[in-house]
Amino acid sequence: MSHDPHHSDPNSVELPTPTGWPIVAAFGLTLLFLGLVTSLVVSAAGIIVGLIGTIGWFSDVFPHPQHEPVPIRPKDQHAQPIRVEGRKVQLLHVGEDSHRMHVPEEIHPYRAGVLGGLAGGVAMAVVACAYGLIAKGSIWFPINLLAAASVPTLAQASVEALTEFSVLGLIIGFVSHVGISILVGLLYVVVLPMLPQKSEWIWGGLVAPLFWSAGIFLTLGAISPALAQNISWPWFVASQVVFGFVCGYVVFHSGKVRTIQGLTMSAKLGVEAQHRGDHS
Repeated sequence: MSHDPHHSDPNSVELPTPTGWPIVAAFGLTLLFLGLVTSLVVSAAGIIVGLIGTIGWFSDVFPHPQHEPVPIRPKDQHAQPIRVEGRKVQLLHVGEDSHRMHVPEEIHPYRAGVLGGLAGGVAMAVVACAYGLIAKGSIWFPINLLAAASVPTLAQASVEALTEFSVLGLIIGFVSHVGISILVGLLYVVVLPMLPQKSEWIWGGLVAPLFWSAGIFLTLGAISPALAQNISWPWFVASQVVFGFVCGYVVFHSGKVRTIQGLTMSAKLGVEAQHRGDHS
């Protein structure tokens, strides 16, 4: 191993001197390209900063690289070797240690999600229409309010106009309500089997509706200002909870179908194994 003739201290080693010029050069290059979409002044500033950083960087390298001595730690301060103990692989068997909690072997059929979403949608519509009838004197108010998220004329309409019957509002509100209800019902089918079975009804009937109600509360102002301004949040949360319990009840009480997680590897690969008794 060759040694630096100018380095005579055996307790230290020569390393390149740290420098911040590469960061300055990179910042100048960033300004150069940023000016292509903003202003030529930014590009000019980037060229100047980049040249300064490049010159400073090269001055640290040429004609002789700059170094500095770094003390060597004594052997008693070196990191100790990592001691690895012997390990063994513990195989899990089906039904033990709840290792299928996140990948269920059985799920509810998708038709249960569709039926549950439709049933929950009907229950939620009853609560929403009851609110419209009690608070505004019209069952069309919540329907038009839902359609206002997609129809600009309804989004700009007054409260009196929202209480009147609207064919477009009825069609848009019905399609939106049915579509969202079915999607949430299918989501129940996929997600709920991954949760603890003893508390499925709590997650589906209470926790999930409260969770997405909070999300809608935080984002509805940007999505539909008219809906956010005229909505009654206590009634809204009540309708979501009713949907969760009704949809969850339909999904929970449906039969389950097995997934490929419960099959053997040969069955997953489509390999047909021949039994020994078939040779006779």
